[in-house]
Amino acid sequence: MKKVAIIVHATENEGGRVSHALLYGQELHGANFDVKIYFDGQGTTWVKTLEDPSHMFNPLYKAAKGLGLIAGVCNFCANVFGVTEDAKSAGLPTFADVEGHLSISKLIADDYQIITL
Repeated sequence: MKKVAIIVHATENEGGRVSHALLYGQELHGANFDVKIYFDGQGTTWVKTLEDPSHMFNPLYKAAKGLGLIAGVCNFCANVFGVTEDAKSAGLPTFADVEGHLSISKLIADDYQIITL
């Protein structure tokens, strides 16, 4: 089975990137890929936005989350952008493998292809 890690770095003005990360994740999952979506950098701020039921991307996010595609949030970045509690409230794990950040080398060692949006 092929593995894909989608890392969301999208800023608050890049909703297209976020929606496509969620769409691509679901498409790949439907094609039997092992998919993980991570929120990293300023992309961590999207968790609070996507958890809002009134946001237009909430159904897309909830579907991806329901499929188990949302792997988590960078711990360091969540702290920097003040969204650690939002990630916890959303039930998402935080990753602090390399000086508080997500480990890209670990994903590559585990044979994940990386997509960054």
